[in-house]
Amino acid sequence: MPDTLTHLNTPGHLEEIAAAALPPLPRFPRPICIVGAGGIIQSAHLPAYTKAGFPVLAIADQQPGKASEVAAKFGIPHSFDALSDMIRFAPKDVVFDIAVPASRLIPILEQLPDGSAVLIQKPMGETIAEARTIRDLCREKGLIAAVNFQLRFAPNNLGAVALAQQGVLGRLHDMEVQVRTYTPWHLWTFLSTAPRLEILYHSIHYLDLVRSWFGEPRSIYAKTVKNPQCEHLAPTKSTMILDYGDDKRVFIATNHAHDFPAESHHSYAQWEGTNGAIRIDMGVNLDYPVGQPDRLRFALRGPGNPWREVPVRGSWFPDAFIGSMGSLQAYVEGSATELPTHFESAYKTMALVEAAYLSSDRGGVPIELD
Repeated sequence: MPDTLTHLNTPGHLEEIAAAALPPLPRFPRPICIVGAGGIIQSAHLPAYTKAGFPVLAIADQQPGKASEVAAKFGIPHSFDALSDMIRFAPKDVVFDIAVPASRLIPILEQLPDGSAVLIQKPMGETIAEARTIRDLCREKGLIAAVNFQLRFAPNNLGAVALAQQGVLGRLHDMEVQVRTYTPWHLWTFLSTAPRLEILYHSIHYLDLVRSWFGEPRSIYAKTVKNPQCEHLAPTKSTMILDYGDDKRVFIATNHAHDFPAESHHSYAQWEGTNGAIRIDMGVNLDYPVGQPDRLRFALRGPGNPWREVPVRGSWFPDAFIGSMGSLQAYVEGSATELPTHFESAYKTMALVEAAYLSSDRGGVPIELD
């Protein structure tokens, strides 16, 4: 173990790291008005906001009666069937939380008052053209907008960042994300006709996570393919290699069609450096939607150094949603100087998604045989 890391053996130090791995939070939470009353709102946004003490003032949904049903379930004071009615009702210091299918984002953003604070559900449109329109709309309207790439704020990733800051990794040179599980895509009915699926709606999180650790890649090599057992769906299995030069290896491999016994399932991101390695397990992907607990482990380089468990306080779903809303609110009030998932940064993630699909379409280099 490097001498500079001996403090990791101090009793209670790992618990201190877990306790300090907190998402950004505002000093004075602002009221939230939610657009959309679907499953992600009920399973992640609202439980997270309740846990954090963020006040949800109103909710709107275009399906008659849906907003009032969710409002009654979660104790939200006001509900609306028309977005325009909620916008007229909303106070000036409101934060809008938009959680609708990507195809519906643009007309909603067009209706918001100029200068509004808004959290936009990922993806940022279904295509790079839509992402560009959303980016330009946010610029023109002066929106203080972030996109909900909440994996950055998952408690185990925050813990991994804290460990890296303690020197556990040293010089980072390797990252891999691997998901092999069975995902019940039928739970999201709008995906049944989506022309793009796995990368746009799932691995986009991992592409954004890679960017948060490594910055912008030089290029990407990708292939996304269909599952023959679900031929009516767009591709649901992907492999992507991100080019960060000749001394770093970064890749993402996902298979959502692995309907075999649980012992062969896995869902993790792992980093390696000159001092050690860190691994996070994303339990929500395992036995979805029930899920398993998230984990955080690290190992220092050298003989006899085992993998060590770091306590994790919370999970990707719903706790990471505290961070995506909290970081926006902290930025709006001025207590934070950075907005990690600002729409300008989110557009770069969308550009990376687009490049992955282009790479998949263009194919590899043909093998020439004499």
